Amino acid sequence: MMDSGGNSLPSGPDGVKRKVSYFYDPEVGNYYYGQGHPMKPHRIRMTHALLAHYGLLQHMQVLKPVPARDRDICRFHADDYVSFLRGITPETQQDQLRQLKRFNVGEDCPVFDGLYSFCQTYAGGSLGGAVKLNHGLCDIAINWAGGLHHAKKCEASGFCYVNDIVLAILELLKVHERVLYVDIDIHHGDGVEEAFYTTDRVMTVSFHKFGDYFPGTGDIRDIGYGKGKYYSLNVPLDDGIDDESYQSLFRPIMGKVMEIFKPGAVVLQCGADSLSGDRLGCFNLSIRGHAECVKYMRSFNVPLLLVGGGGYTIRNVARCWCYETGVALGIELDDKMPQHEYFEYFGPDYTLHVAPSNMENKNSRPMLEDIRAKLLENLSSLQHAPSVPFQERPPDTELPEEDEDQQDPDERWDPHSDMEVDDNRPISMRNRVKREIMEPDLKDSEDVKEPVDRARDIAVSYGSGNTSMKAQSMGVDQPDGCVKMEVDSSNKPPDQPGDMNS
Repeated sequence: MMDSGGNSLPSGPDGVKRKVSYFYDPEVGNYYYGQGHPMKPHRIRMTHALLAHYGLLQHMQVLKPVPARDRDICRFHADDYVSFLRGITPETQQDQLRQLKRFNVGEDCPVFDGLYSFCQTYAGGSLGGAVKLNHGLCDIAINWAGGLHHAKKCEASGFCYVNDIVLAILELLKVHERVLYVDIDIHHGDGVEEAFYTTDRVMTVSFHKFGDYFPGTGDIRDIGYGKGKYYSLNVPLDDGIDDESYQSLFRPIMGKVMEIFKPGAVVLQCGADSLSGDRLGCFNLSIRGHAECVKYMRSFNVPLLLVGGGGYTIRNVARCWCYETGVALGIELDDKMPQHEYFEYFGPDYTLHVAPSNMENKNSRPMLEDIRAKLLENLSSLQHAPSVPFQERPPDTELPEEDEDQQDPDERWDPHSDMEVDDNRPISMRNRVKREIMEPDLKDSEDVKEPVDRARDIAVSYGSGNTSMKAQSMGVDQPDGCVKMEVDSSNKPPDQPGDMNS
C-alpha cells in the first residue's frame, strides 16, 4: 500500500524521516456551524479516518490537545472579546445583539453549541504543536483543526473566532528569534498579517486570490510598516491558477525568503479552498500541486507547524490533508482509497487524487513574472536577517507532566526515524504534552449532520466580501490589531504561570 520513502525529495537532508507530532481531538467533528454553513468541522474527522486507514497514525505521535485556557487566548485577543465568546450561547444570543454586532458574530461567524470549547480545542492543538517544536521533541507538528487565519484581536471574521496561528507564533517567538508564516489558503491571511505588521521578527507571506474577493486585503503593495516594512509579502493571484503557475511563484519566492530571513521556525497554513473544485474557491490546484508547497517547506529542515484553514468541498479537504500528512512523514500513499466509514463520500472513483478541471487560467505568464520580480525586489531590500537582541526571555510554557503509568513505551515515533531526540533532558521536559494515543476508534459516524457534502444556496456571505472588509492599504497607519513587539510581546505578564493545563 505504501512506499515508505517515495515522497522525499532527492536532495540529501530531505531523505531523512521526520518526527511528526499530530494533534487531534475526537470531539472536534461534532461541532456544527449550522445548516447550510460551508464550514464543517466534520472534515477533520474525515481526515483522521483516512489517516487511520492508510496506516499513518502508527508513524506519528498522536496527541489529544490540551484546551487553550483563557489566559493563553488573551495573549492576542482582547479580554472583553474572549469573555463574550466564553459566555455566548444560541439561547442567550438574542439578549446580546449589540455585542454580537460589535464582535462581528452572527452571520459568517454564527453562535453555535460549544463555540468556545471548539475555539479552545483548535487553539490548543496549535499551541501544543508550537511547544513541542520549541522543546525539540518533533520536527513537524500538525493540527488540521487549526489555521483560522481571519480572526482579529477583538472580532471574529470569515468563520474564524480565535486566531490559533497568532497564538502559536507568539509561543514560537519565545525560543526563536524569527518565525516565518506562509499561507496557501485561497483567502488572504489578513488576521496574521495584521497582528505582526509592524515587527521584523515575523515575516508573513500569503498567496491568495485578490480582487473583489473576501477579505479584500492583500495587495502586493502592502509590505509592512515601521520595523516591519518589507516583512509582509502578498502574492495576489487570479482565478484558475494551476500547479505549474503556482509553483513558478512559490518556489523562487519561498527559496529567497528562507535564504534572506533565515527563520528559526515556520508555520504553514494549508487552507484547502485553493484546490480545484472548492465550493467557495476559484483556483485550479491539484492535491499534488498543493502538497508541493508542504514538500518544499519541509525540505529546509526547519521546525515546521502545519495547520489547516479553509476548504469547503470536504471530501477534497480530507484527501488533501491526508496526502499532506504523508508528505510530512515522507510516505507516498496509494491512490486507491482504503475502505473506511466515510468511503461513500469519495465516489464514484474512490481515489485519493482528483484531476483538476479545464477552467481558464487567468494568470498570464507576463503577470506572474511581474509579480515574481516585484516581490524578489522587495526581498532584496532585506538582504540580511535582522539581529534581534533578546530581552529577558519569557518563561517556557510548561506542558502538563504525565503520570508515570501514561509513559507508553509504544510512543508512536516512526521506529525508523534517523532523527534522534535529545533524551538526556529531564523527564519533566521530555513529556510536556498530555499524551493520549488515539486508537483508531472510528465509531462516531452517527453524529454527522449532513452525510453528503451538498452544494446549496447559502445565506452566508464569505466570498462576496462583506465581512469586516478592510480593503485599504495597511501601509499608511499602524493597524489596531498589531501585536506590540517592541515590548517583546512574546513575554507573558508575570502573573501568568506557564502551565497550559491548569
